[in-house]
Amino acid sequence: MYYSVLCWNKLKEFCSPMCPLGLRALSGADAINALRPFYFAVHPDFFGQHPREREVNENSLKRLNGYLENLQKPGTRSVQPTKLTFYVREIKEKEDIQKDVFPPGFRSVSFTLQTKDVLTTVMDVLKSCSLSTEHMKGLKASSESPKSQQPVAGHGNPFYRPIKWDKSYYSFTGFRDPEQELKQAKKVEPTLSLWLRNHEKEATKKQNASVPRREELKRLKKELCQKFALEDIRWQRSWGVTHRCCQLQSLSRLSQQNPEAVLNLRGHTIIFTDQSGMNASGHVMLGTMDVHHQWTKLFVSLPSYRSLLQQTEWLKERISHVLGGIQVINVERLGPVQPIEEHCSILNTFHKRLLARRLALHPRSLQGLAMTLENDRSSPSLHEMGHFVIPATCEPSRLQTFLQSMAWEARQRIKHRNQLQKEEEEVLLHCLEALALRNLSKEPSVRHNQMIPCCRRLLEERFPLMEGLRVEVSHFYSVMQDGDLCIPWDWQG
Repeated sequence: MYYSVLCWNKLKEFCSPMCPLGLRALSGADAINALRPFYFAVHPDFFGQHPREREVNENSLKRLNGYLENLQKPGTRSVQPTKLTFYVREIKEKEDIQKDVFPPGFRSVSFTLQTKDVLTTVMDVLKSCSLSTEHMKGLKASSESPKSQQPVAGHGNPFYRPIKWDKSYYSFTGFRDPEQELKQAKKVEPTLSLWLRNHEKEATKKQNASVPRREELKRLKKELCQKFALEDIRWQRSWGVTHRCCQLQSLSRLSQQNPEAVLNLRGHTIIFTDQSGMNASGHVMLGTMDVHHQWTKLFVSLPSYRSLLQQTEWLKERISHVLGGIQVINVERLGPVQPIEEHCSILNTFHKRLLARRLALHPRSLQGLAMTLENDRSSPSLHEMGHFVIPATCEPSRLQTFLQSMAWEARQRIKHRNQLQKEEEEVLLHCLEALALRNLSKEPSVRHNQMIPCCRRLLEERFPLMEGLRVEVSHFYSVMQDGDLCIPWDWQG
């Protein structure tokens, strides 16, 4: 329950004595209590059979965490409005175990947070998701113990849980215990061999039926890339082959209707995603829900986007020069994509803060290291993959101290990441050949240290029913619409 634990920890921090009075309208326990139904309704662990919805909820929860984190900044009067989209489970009262574990339905909810304190934020989230706020009536602000006395998540205690809820809470509110549901899910989860016996025929049938569509997708992609000298065509979401073909056919029709506008695409990479524009990496984003008129308008404005992209590259060079040669990078997100306008604004803000105070860093002291700039964080951190995650509003002297103190650790993590990446590539190739798979891939959320042991175990077991199939290592079992088999990385033998 990583995301809910993270949210609870953040909420509990807000109510410490160090926070402004306006943020103490709810105690830590009260705030956690209030948002519990929300976590239960949107938690990604309950969307195992729906990868797209799971992905959206994961990333929206991260953005919500960032918004709440900004509220605790000392002296903060307002934070940047944040648009969130969640898929909310439709929960029924009487269902059997299977329906208890996998939701029968869900609805999409989008809203923008523009609140200034924790209490208003909690109320806004609950109301926007049409969740009851009755349990908040009569809540009294309770004093919290100092932060120094509270356990904190870290290496020794990574999944600290602030409160162990009594079972009477669920009886009183009518909500189910998510821990109990996850236990039930583990109990009914089959072994990989049993699951393959039950679903291999279905996967083979769907895969064979998808062959013509796959060939058509390959042809369309190659044709469009050659016609408009595109670097590549990608998809942010895990859409099916038929959906992807329709998107390429739509772009092809537009090129016939308005060939002049489409010429501006030359040399770009196209990404089909949820919104139109240009992302922080300079790739052209085509919103799948937008009409041709909106795409055409984007193509016409591409020259101005290129000018903005040049400005971002210049800002990155200047920042790198000031910060000892560290490289500013963009990490492609699974959730809402950062537009080039927002990225340029963040870079500009950060660059101005650096110029206001001269730093004493050797020009090449941080060469070979990388960092990302985030607008929804309050403190710098070092990612497990070795790059720094820096708030755009970070105080320069504090930043210098942090970068210098963590530089050695960052280089070690990068070295470890590269070793894991090489090891994963080798074992994946070996697995692909030894098991005679048609394709073997993984979800972006599956880490190297999860994929490697998964492939090794597959090599040891050598399931004959997997021969000739397309397999994707994920967090759940599923047969996708085009016959791809999704198996959890920690599958049971």
